[in-house]
Amino acid sequence: SFAYFTIKDRLPQILTRVIDTLHRHKNEFFEEHGEKGVEAEKRAISFLSKLRNELQTDKPVTPLEDELPDALLWNQYLDYQRNLPNGNGEPSWFQSPWLYVECYMYRRIHAALAQNPPIDNFDVFKEGKAQNFFESQEAVIALCTYFQELLKNIKDLDEKQLQEELFKLLQVSLWGNKCDLSFSAGEDSSQKSSPLQSLENMLPYILVNDMEKVWSLLVNARKNRTERSNVRVDIILDNAGFELVSDLVLADFLLSSKLADEVYFHGKSIPWYVSDTTKHDFNWTIKQLGSANHMWMSRCGISWEGNLKKGVWVFRDHMFWTLPHDFSSMSEVAPDLYAELQKSNLLLFKGDLNYRKLTGDRKWEYSVPFHQALNKFHPAPLCSLRTLKSDTQVGLKPGQGEQIQASEPEWMVSGKYGVVQFDAGL
Repeated sequence: SFAYFTIKDRLPQILTRVIDTLHRHKNEFFEEHGEKGVEAEKRAISFLSKLRNELQTDKPVTPLEDELPDALLWNQYLDYQRNLPNGNGEPSWFQSPWLYVECYMYRRIHAALAQNPPIDNFDVFKEGKAQNFFESQEAVIALCTYFQELLKNIKDLDEKQLQEELFKLLQVSLWGNKCDLSFSAGEDSSQKSSPLQSLENMLPYILVNDMEKVWSLLVNARKNRTERSNVRVDIILDNAGFELVSDLVLADFLLSSKLADEVYFHGKSIPWYVSDTTKHDFNWTIKQLGSANHMWMSRCGISWEGNLKKGVWVFRDHMFWTLPHDFSSMSEVAPDLYAELQKSNLLLFKGDLNYRKLTGDRKWEYSVPFHQALNKFHPAPLCSLRTLKSDTQVGLKPGQGEQIQASEPEWMVSGKYGVVQFDAGL
């Protein structure tokens, strides 16, 4: 299975890159922190080499030994895995649910640094995220230029035109999800060309297309809003780099077109899955755009910084997003986050990992309804914008998956197909 390939090949590659990144920063640690920095780097590397060995030799998964706030929840989850009635007793790297051990690896990478001050705030994935952003420069310029031109006459657009623009930007945000560094094990995955030119050709690859439902929901919310109730959209982010820019443009469009009054962004509280967006990445990206020597890029960046200052854009992170639990247990494990999401009119979940957590990462029949796979996770109406990079997919028409499977055995993991999949909730 793709899960086996991931644990056997991709995860050790990612760990090797992390170790290499620390090696390369040795002098910088020395300049900043003296001998203490070098000692911390050595300890972190030895911790990570041990982790790589445990993974490659299928050792049992061990409890976390750090004092970080989420350690207890992780260790309780390990106990839960140990006591599953149909489990193998002692979870090990190759005898466990893929989602669990993959999340566990990233949490252990975080521990390797967090337990080794003074380099405990070093993000081992930061360079890759920055590189993805700079290498996607042409696509970012094309998108910002398109968007700033659109803003000039957004007031004059009729409903049909507004709907067309929303659909375009939803698709840009969907295909922006192809730029994923954990999927390419950290290899270059930047967006080189203008994302807007190829949308027509990509339409047939959207296996479930619920854009109409998203549009009606937003239009109805706008009609029914009162002076006291704002229309709120929440975007649960995935990758930094080009994908994040496409999400920010979508968010700005929602405000500028008055389809929403406020947008909440949810990111990761620790470096995660190589390219996932942290608060630092979020702020860094907006600053980079603001100070770019390209008129439309900098106009986007400056206006977005303004949205954050005005409070119509809000960035939040929560440790639940970096736990191994699927979302059906959010109301129990993180009731505060669940209650926060219930205030939203629409939740947009970006990317593959969020999709796996929405659907419990199971080997579903392709035609099982999305609503059923969500397993009672319904804080608010939600939509998944996801390109397929793992073997979980629901909500297809009978025979649709089997038909693609016959001609393209790799269809579920190639990133070539996508879904805009909506669930209205209760």
